[in-house]
Amino acid sequence: MATVLIVDDSPTEIHVLKTWLEKNGFETLTAESGEEGIQKARTEKPDAIIMDVVMPGMSGFQATRQLSKDPETSAIPVVMVTTKDQETDKIWGMRQGAVAYLPKPVTEKQVVDKIREVTHG
Repeated sequence: MATVLIVDDSPTEIHVLKTWLEKNGFETLTAESGEEGIQKARTEKPDAIIMDVVMPGMSGFQATRQLSKDPETSAIPVVMVTTKDQETDKIWGMRQGAVAYLPKPVTEKQVVDKIREVTHG
């Protein structure tokens, strides 16, 4: 069973994503900031990370860049799920090391299908 780390500063978003993933057989971990997300990725080694972009402090772009440059976490696929839906945001997110970029609002099927794809589940 794959473990997914959800990094989002919104308790509502975390709850929704967690519910969808757990209902579909995934284990979940959560972090409420980019900094906490990086720390948990290093200690817990999840199979995938769902990353919000707009967060206080470190943005999801910055956190993804750090994760993709760190040999300890660079193999963990990061899927950005964000309200930033411009093509330039998507390109920037992918340049930071994300493997996928899903603009909100997202559906349960979109999220679960993408996580299955990146975890080869």
